[in-house]
Amino acid sequence: MYGIVPVSDLARSLPWFEVFFGRPADEVAGEEHLWQVGVNAWIALDGRDLRARGVGGTMITFGVTDLDDILARLAANDIAHEPVETYGNGVRHVDVNDPDGNTLSLAQAPTP
Repeated sequence: MYGIVPVSDLARSLPWFEVFFGRPADEVAGEEHLWQVGVNAWIALDGRDLRARGVGGTMITFGVTDLDDILARLAANDIAHEPVETYGNGVRHVDVNDPDGNTLSLAQAPTP
């Protein structure tokens, strides 16, 4: 999987995404900054004009095992998020919006 997150200002968005993922981009390929988020899964941050139409329209959900730790890191860096919801099946879910309004959701399954 290769997902692209279009942004309006790469210089503003790059530090935000570094906090969100907890590290700098794993690779830079041309104008794209890439984070490996799974064995065969990558997210690319792209601020080129050719992506401008998609700015603010991305919606991605990441399955995580450490939701509270991630939310603490975001809070420590003044990154807000929506309230955490707990679904009937025990999954905890939260939406986090980047500076352009792209929605990056985090979902943690209950411990078996």
